Amino acid sequence: MTTLGTPLSPSATRVMLLGSGELGKEVLIALQRLGVETIAVDRYENAPGQQVAHHARTITMSDPAALKALIEAEKPMLVVPEIEAIATPMLQELEDAGVVRVIPTARAARLTMDREGIRRLAAETLGLATSPYKFCDSLAELQSAIDGGIGYPCVVKPVMSSSGKGQSKIDGPADVQKAWDYAMAGGRVSHGRVIVEGFIDFDYEITLLTVRSFGADGQVQTSFCEPIGHLQVSGDYVESWQPHPMTPAALQKAQEIAQAVTADLGGQGLFGVELFVKGNEVWFSEVSPRPHDTGMVTMATQWQNEFELHARAILGLPVDTTLKSAGASAVIYGGVDAKGIAFDGVAEAMRVPGADVRLFGKPESFVKRRMGVALVHADDIDTARSRAREAAACVKPRVAG
Repeated sequence: MTTLGTPLSPSATRVMLLGSGELGKEVLIALQRLGVETIAVDRYENAPGQQVAHHARTITMSDPAALKALIEAEKPMLVVPEIEAIATPMLQELEDAGVVRVIPTARAARLTMDREGIRRLAAETLGLATSPYKFCDSLAELQSAIDGGIGYPCVVKPVMSSSGKGQSKIDGPADVQKAWDYAMAGGRVSHGRVIVEGFIDFDYEITLLTVRSFGADGQVQTSFCEPIGHLQVSGDYVESWQPHPMTPAALQKAQEIAQAVTADLGGQGLFGVELFVKGNEVWFSEVSPRPHDTGMVTMATQWQNEFELHARAILGLPVDTTLKSAGASAVIYGGVDAKGIAFDGVAEAMRVPGADVRLFGKPESFVKRRMGVALVHADDIDTARSRAREAAACVKPRVAG
C-alpha cells in the first residue's frame, strides 16, 4: 500500500526533480496534486518548475560533489532526473548506498543520458532493429565511418544532448565539417564524441509513451498510450499529434520493442520510446526515462496526461492510459533574444476551437527557444493539427516594455 504524507510536515513525501523546465514543471504540479512535497533543481534561477515547487535549488547538476551534497542535505524519498546533464555515476553511488531511490533506476538514468549506452543496449544486448551506426571521436573518424559503410545521407548527433541540440543531417561530403562543429557546440557534459547513423527511409516516426507501474497484484505491469506522431526540424519537435494511425502489425512490433527496452531498464515511471516505422517494419531510435516533449499533446488528449502518469507510477499508484480525444500540439517559439518577454495574442489563440495554451514562464527567451505550446482537441488529427498551428501562430512573443 502506498502511503502519502502532508507537505511541509514530518510525514511529508519528498520528491526531488533534477531539471525543472517545462516538462519538469508539469510533473511537479502532478505530484503536488497528490500532496507531495517537491524540490525543484535546475542550473539557473527561476526555471519554470522552480516557480511552482515548494523548494527551489540551483546547482550545476553535472558536478558530482554538488549533487551529492544537495541530495544528502534535502533527504528526498525519490530523485527524478528530468534532463540528461546530470552526474549519473554519483546517482548510482548514492542509490547503491541506499541513500536515495532514483527514478526509474540510477542505471537507467546513466544509460539513457548517453546515446552510446542506450544504442549499444538496444542493438547489441537486446538485438533490436536500429539504423546502422558508428561512434566517432574525431572528424577523421566521422569521415571514415561515412565512407566505410554508413554512407549519405546520414545523421550526426552528440552522444549527450537533448531537444535536437547539435543534431544535423549530412547529405554529402561538403556537410561533414559543419555537422562535426555543430555537434561539438551542441553536446552536453561530454564533448568530442558523436554517433553517426545511417538514414532510414521511414514513412513516419512516433513516440510510444510506455508506463511501468504496479498492478493490483503488486507486480510491475507495462501499459501503452496511443502512438504519438510528430514533426521534427533539426531534431527538435515542432508539432505532435495523437493518435497516429498504424497498422496492427506495426503497433504490435512497436509495443514489443518498447516493452523490451523498458523492462531491461527497470524501475517504475513513464518512458518516451522513439521509433521509426515503414509499413509493418519498426526500428528503435531512442528512449527517455521520463515524460517526452512530444507527449505534451496528452494534456489535450488523455484522461491522465503523461505527467500525471509519471507521478502516479513513481509513487506506486494505479495509472490509466485511456485516450479521450484526438488532439495535437504546436510549439510557440520565443522569436526574440530577450529576458522577461511579453506575449500578445493569447486570447486569440484560445478562441480557436478546442484550443488551449501553455506558457512555460522561462525567464529568458531565444529566437528558437521553446517558450510555450498550443494544445487542441478535435474529432480527428488533421483538424487538430491545423488548429494547433493556427493557435500557435496567434501568440506573438515580444520584448517587454
